Amino acid sequence: MPLRRSRKHRMIAGVCGGIAEWLGWSPNAVRVLYVLVSVLSVAFPGIIVYIVLWIVMPEAAD
Repeated sequence: MPLRRSRKHRMIAGVCGGIAEWLGWSPNAVRVLYVLVSVLSVAFPGIIVYIVLWIVMPEAAD
């Protein structure tokens, strides 16, 4: 299954939901992990990475 933005598990753009579907994880677990890594790591610019993934990842078909 290719990596795509989720239409089912989206809060903003479906990036974390798509990653969760791709990995077979809970969407909430991916969101919490993403926020923790973004906040705790100065070297990981979370919002910029999210926007880039939003642009680069295609949206899933229904």
